Amino acid sequence: MSTLLGGTTGPDLELLRAVNGLADSAPSWVDGTVAWFGEYGLLLGLALIGVVAWLQARRRPDAPVAIAGLLWAPLAVALCELANLPISALVNRPRPFVDHPDLDVLVAGKEGTLSFVSDHSAMSMGLAIALYLVNRRLGLVAAGLALLQGFARLYVGVHYPTDVLGGYALAAAVVLLLAPLAMAVLVPLCHALARTALRPLLVAPQPRRRSRRHAERDLAA
Repeated sequence: MSTLLGGTTGPDLELLRAVNGLADSAPSWVDGTVAWFGEYGLLLGLALIGVVAWLQARRRPDAPVAIAGLLWAPLAVALCELANLPISALVNRPRPFVDHPDLDVLVAGKEGTLSFVSDHSAMSMGLAIALYLVNRRLGLVAAGLALLQGFARLYVGVHYPTDVLGGYALAAAVVLLLAPLAMAVLVPLCHALARTALRPLLVAPQPRRRSRRHAERDLAA
């Protein structure tokens, strides 16, 4: 099978073997845990971070702008997935275990699918970068999960390191290059939605301040 990436040997394969080889000596429960987190858990963790970011963004003075930035995160991930369709078909790289059946594959159902770029890596890093543009602290936490996501894809034997790096690069390009255009559309949209019945989703209700008369009455009592 022809591939634009050429032979799957050298440092790319060596690093994959080194990480995937950890599964040989690890207990089965460790392998199962890494496989689950690599497939679902880390993405769920990133979604939870997104919910926390949303709760915090609603309390910011620039809440509609912050919410617009958070809306860009899932939209950017969707665009990453769309962009990966022609890239994956063009590169046409088989999964590592096709050419190297000695690898320890911990995730089933990947037969017949292509390896470059890693969807999981692109999704996780896309969310992390988009979150960082809105909330640096949560964005850094999300970036840590994205790095763990890449490691997990090597551990379970379904991607080469360059597949993971390609996913990271694709995510960075889509999120950063298209962010100005996306925000030009999303910011006015969020400002408009903040004037509708959907306002509580964008701006946290402000606590009602007690009047000075009520405060003096409470003190007198």
